Amino acid sequence: MRLLFVVQRYGAEVAGGAEAACRELATRLAARGHAVEVLTSCAQSYVDWANFYAEGDETIAGVLVHRLPVARPREDRFFGPLNGRAVWGPKPNPLFLQEQWMRSQGPDVPELVPWLEARAGDFDVAVFVTYLYATTWAGLPVAAAKVPTVLLPAAHDEPPFWLPLFDLLLRIPTAFAFLTQEEQDLVERRTRVRRPTSVIGLGVDLDATGDEERFRSAYGIGDRPYLLYVGRLDPGKGSDELYDYFSAYKARQPTSNDLALVVVGEPVKPLAPHPDVFTTGFVPEQVKRDAIAGCLSLVMPSYFESFSLVLVEAWAQAKPAIVNGRCAVLVGQGRRSEGGLPYWGFADFEAAVDMLLGDPALRAELGRRGRRYVELTYHWDVVLDHAEHLLFIASHMDRRAIPGAALASLRGPG
Repeated sequence: MRLLFVVQRYGAEVAGGAEAACRELATRLAARGHAVEVLTSCAQSYVDWANFYAEGDETIAGVLVHRLPVARPREDRFFGPLNGRAVWGPKPNPLFLQEQWMRSQGPDVPELVPWLEARAGDFDVAVFVTYLYATTWAGLPVAAAKVPTVLLPAAHDEPPFWLPLFDLLLRIPTAFAFLTQEEQDLVERRTRVRRPTSVIGLGVDLDATGDEERFRSAYGIGDRPYLLYVGRLDPGKGSDELYDYFSAYKARQPTSNDLALVVVGEPVKPLAPHPDVFTTGFVPEQVKRDAIAGCLSLVMPSYFESFSLVLVEAWAQAKPAIVNGRCAVLVGQGRRSEGGLPYWGFADFEAAVDMLLGDPALRAELGRRGRRYVELTYHWDVVLDHAEHLLFIASHMDRRAIPGAALASLRGPG
């Protein structure tokens, strides 16, 4: 098949779960013999969408990538108040305000719509990754009039997801690809529309290993046991709450407890200095694997997830996990794997840490069960088989999911 992926950011330097999912799927489907292209922006950061990559075409790992420039960086002094009003303010709010919010959120890529109008029909299927950003809002209605479309929404149960702005958009795709069963349940509850769907998940390299000693030496951790968080340092990802919980945990422990917290990820909002917290910033994949190899347990504190790749990567190295019990996806992944302990507040967090610190046999058993779950569910051959089957079905369906007049009403900017 000739496949087009449309995503807001694309590149090895891009830190983001949905973007990583897109990159891995595109690369591995190309390796299976499909002709894969990606349409994306020149941005690296979702914070401001400033142009980072050169405009134009380049081939990355067998995938032809088309980069279009962002018209202007996003300025938070303007977007912040608008986001507070449109997303978090009183409801209902007018559609024009929601559309203004979407345009301001970005990325604002003026050439996206003309590119799709001219070239989307050359493909068998166009795959849009994430429901949230302007690349999908503006591009999906255009592409859907010319080619069968698949939406991988990466949807969370978060306030933007319920905006009426997305009512029709979520009814356009020919088919849906989901990362977890919880995500599928959420979208079907939201849309009440049945389309061909597949819970494809996301694969991991089961043979990937890390070097614990190399990581400990590089970041001065020594032989201390440590909890590990991998992800953006962003309050919405739970990093602030994790920092508070860990600080409170350390304050309640005897001085002999040398447990540390290691935080690996892009510092959107840096954490305050703490003698037992080590931060690395964004690191290459191998350094992340090294960090996982040495941890006592992974901690995933995010409130909103459609799928946690790092959770699966930790289980692939037979590490246990502590997950935020207020996120249905994390609880579901933990329950199915039998490799994670959920927490709903500080008391649960403290109990989970104490259990893992004090019981090596429990840590080993949770890690073993997590590894077995990943072997059965997230082997890349299994994931790609599911993806190919869905794409094949979509490619043979009528390209129009909703009437043309409704499509025209959703074309968005441009």
